[in-house]
Amino acid sequence: MSDYQLYHSLGQGGPNDDPRNQNPNAPQAPNQFQPPIAPSPYQQSGANYTPQGQQPPYGTQQMGAPSPYQGSQDQGYFPNQAARAQAQDGGLAAQMGGLGLGEVASHGRKKKKDRHAYHNVEAPSGSSAAFNGIPPGGVPPSAYLNADPSAMPSPGGQFLNQPVTPEMSQFPAPVNAPFNPVNPASPGQFAARNGAAPDGFAANVQTSAQGRVNPDEIPSVPRSRDAISQYYLSNVYPTFEHHIPPPASVSFVAFDQGNASPKFTRLTMNNIPSTSDALQSTGLPLGLLLQPLAPLQAGELEIPVLDFGETGPPRCHRCRAYINPFMVFRSGGNKFVCNMCNYANDCPPEYFSATTPQGARLDREQRPELMRGTVEFLVPKEYWNKEPVGLRWLFLIDVGQEAFNKGFLESFCEGIIVALYGTDSDPEERKVPEGAKVGFVTFDKDIHFYNMNPALDQAQMLIMPDIEDPFLPLSDGLFVDPSEAKSNITSLLTQLPALFSQVKNPEPALLPTLNAALAALEKTGGKVVCSLSALPTWGPGRLFLRDDGKQHGDAEKKLLNTEHPGWRKIAEKMVAAGVGVDFFLAAPGGGYLDIATIGHVSASTGGETFYYPNFVSPRDSAKLSQEIMHTVTRETGFQALMKVRCSNGLQVSSYHGNFVQHTFGADVEFGVVDADKAMGVMFSYDGKLDAKLDAHFQSALLYTTANGERRVRCSNVIASVSDSAKDCMKFVDQDAVYSLIAKEAASKMLSASLKEIRGALTEKTVDILAGYRKNFSGSHPPGQLVLPENLKEFSMYILGLVKSRAFKGGQEPTDRRVHDMRIIKGMGALELSLYLYPRMIPIHNLQPEDGFPNAESGHLHMPPSIRCSFSRVEEGGVYLIDNGQNCYLWMHAQTSPNLIADLFGEDKDSLKSLDPYSSSLPILQTHLSAQVRNILEYLKTMRGSKALTIQLARQGLDGAEYEFARLLVEDRNNEAQSYVDWLVHIHRHVQLELTGQRKKDDSGDNSIASNFAGLRPPYW
Repeated sequence: MSDYQLYHSLGQGGPNDDPRNQNPNAPQAPNQFQPPIAPSPYQQSGANYTPQGQQPPYGTQQMGAPSPYQGSQDQGYFPNQAARAQAQDGGLAAQMGGLGLGEVASHGRKKKKDRHAYHNVEAPSGSSAAFNGIPPGGVPPSAYLNADPSAMPSPGGQFLNQPVTPEMSQFPAPVNAPFNPVNPASPGQFAARNGAAPDGFAANVQTSAQGRVNPDEIPSVPRSRDAISQYYLSNVYPTFEHHIPPPASVSFVAFDQGNASPKFTRLTMNNIPSTSDALQSTGLPLGLLLQPLAPLQAGELEIPVLDFGETGPPRCHRCRAYINPFMVFRSGGNKFVCNMCNYANDCPPEYFSATTPQGARLDREQRPELMRGTVEFLVPKEYWNKEPVGLRWLFLIDVGQEAFNKGFLESFCEGIIVALYGTDSDPEERKVPEGAKVGFVTFDKDIHFYNMNPALDQAQMLIMPDIEDPFLPLSDGLFVDPSEAKSNITSLLTQLPALFSQVKNPEPALLPTLNAALAALEKTGGKVVCSLSALPTWGPGRLFLRDDGKQHGDAEKKLLNTEHPGWRKIAEKMVAAGVGVDFFLAAPGGGYLDIATIGHVSASTGGETFYYPNFVSPRDSAKLSQEIMHTVTRETGFQALMKVRCSNGLQVSSYHGNFVQHTFGADVEFGVVDADKAMGVMFSYDGKLDAKLDAHFQSALLYTTANGERRVRCSNVIASVSDSAKDCMKFVDQDAVYSLIAKEAASKMLSASLKEIRGALTEKTVDILAGYRKNFSGSHPPGQLVLPENLKEFSMYILGLVKSRAFKGGQEPTDRRVHDMRIIKGMGALELSLYLYPRMIPIHNLQPEDGFPNAESGHLHMPPSIRCSFSRVEEGGVYLIDNGQNCYLWMHAQTSPNLIADLFGEDKDSLKSLDPYSSSLPILQTHLSAQVRNILEYLKTMRGSKALTIQLARQGLDGAEYEFARLLVEDRNNEAQSYVDWLVHIHRHVQLELTGQRKKDDSGDNSIASNFAGLRPPYW
């Protein structure tokens, strides 16, 4: 039987029904066995093609591919069964019922009970545990149960009014089964009863050979994001009262009550099991996701900066933890007891304050360090390793032939001018903090320094031909204040492209230039921003074309790492000197740049790599310019050290991120650290925790700010401890869990094969869901996949991770692979959430109020996002899809000419008339143009370090359409399963685990599953 016929999808109404459709009961397609589905976007008159390497989407009859929607009349159909599975587990059991898997041991001998009708009874398809099968008010019961009881035979009194299904009876169900959707529930009611189900989540997923899976019933990431974001538009998040932070992709205002905001710290569990055995039974990692300099949102209190003079902030004498809101004062205020190690410290006399009879200090309200979870301490000289000065920015500009030809040099220079001085519209505001200075060096096969001294009429160029051992040809004049030397800087940057238009050296010498940059910054520390647009094949440390696209397995693993001693050495020296690098890499025509080696320098020093795999000047220069501006203006610190402390009974087991850690247990070192960087910290037990006390975590980041102050940024987190792991499952933070799993997987890429990592990710998902099912979920019919309430979408995020460029199977250029691996290691929760499950917004059916501020609250009214799947794409539709790195505007081949004119101007009336290289929408006076531009402006505020510019993906015209198809993560693509098949696959393994037959199988080859008829082995 062909792959396609295994899983059939029979939804209620079309998957594309507009949730705001006012007339849900309009007549549906005449044949109820073929629900209306979106015609395949790839099968249009005149545009009949399937992108290379892609399966034709469901519903296409192309090249004889059997479609799941075709053979459904003659394959028997399970009518939805009436509600009968009561949710046992109040706040926990999110059930996804009935993956008809009662007969797990089907390869063994048949048991007697297998013959009975009651052996495998499914959960109701339409019901949700919130209502326990009772229809919500106002919905006629028959609409809810989708069955006409009078027409049902009754197989014995045990199942009154149940239909005979092929599972119960040995005869196939009649073809015209009494399927009678009387007034189907409107999509609004449907969404209401699935979205607002606090207690659980039920869905009927069949996996027998004639099974049907309703894709609308499986947990939806967009729905969970949108539902909660509405709440946080009108409510703040109090950090101490609520124990589960909002999802990372939701915009919220946090009110710091002594526990750090989730923007800085996210614990995987806000209630921790007291023993390691209890933690193991959950399968979850215990860890902390840290983004120490995360940006604040309007409405949030600034981080207080506290100066304790020469003595420095009060600290515990034994474990060196900093003073925080959870330290207890006693003996009338003379002692404070450390919340990490319970040592009673003497209170320094200058810090003494009397306490109230309850033990609180009288001045507690005036002391931010005793009231707020995240504070900054100014620190005295003993915390310095060199005199702190303002941040030195050194721009290294590649002026080789490729850079000039591609227009990259010109775009980069323009970007620097905008970053330092703003555009013409906002010229006055100072972009770089007071005290910070900038310098410029250009390179091809020589290195050119520029003396920018404001006393000179124009910049002086000094050429360094000796690249074997470069030295610094000038002491002062290299770094200048950008506002004092504005005329020199702007004239130099505008002249550079013309200056080098005649020279055109094809081979850059990058390593010597980095050595020269290090010499310039050695005394002070600082930040290097380097552009590069060709493989550096000149001089010491030259690189070769290592990747010819033919390597696989272990050979490919070598390409993901750098063996070059020169590059490793410069990275270590830079970290020691407090220098970090951001690279802007533009690959010539998508060619090889050896990012594994070059990017190693930025990854070790805490910097970032911005990669433009196919740089086209008119399209990408806006993105480049905004990203340079973001790099320069975001909060940046340098010469940073990081330490995480935790309560007795726990210890730090590992750190994951982009940094250097010399020995295990040593401080983590960064050359630079900025607002977008996050890291994972994993904890292990070295004893038993006391359930009567709380567990405490404190991260301390010692760094120099851009304006030259040495500070410690301190964040404190508290979690309750519980003897029962079941209670802990109620306080799991899904975003932190998959973020830590992703960072750990990315760290393993250099030591394990990709196949092993994908296998391990599957195993981890099964462990977590099987642990929950085994230990905490109460009793459910054996065929149900039961998902913890707080981890409903977890499997989808892990599938997104398996499909990501870093881990996916199949061919992938090593540059892209290694670049994505490093960004995953450094991403914060928001950026990773979008990266694993993009935001997809239809803009062809916006309501008039979408994209405009709400009259009462002033918040922008955002249209609901939809699932990332081709089945949701409508004919003639236009969609924005944004994964936090790139944003594509996909336009169907039959897009209405009116819509094109409204978005792009009167003179544009067809897809072909649009400029394929446009990166933004023109400002027009049409309603639609204003809506979409407002939506894009909002999306710009909800992302990490990458700028948002749109790239057109017109169906049948642009190559970006392949990228659009890649981002539809719920479909079968990227060498991995569709979401439905993945859940079925995970559920099989959970069942095997429960019956004790699962072999630990990290290879990713699913030998067990292939024993069962009806389950395809996975595609990797």
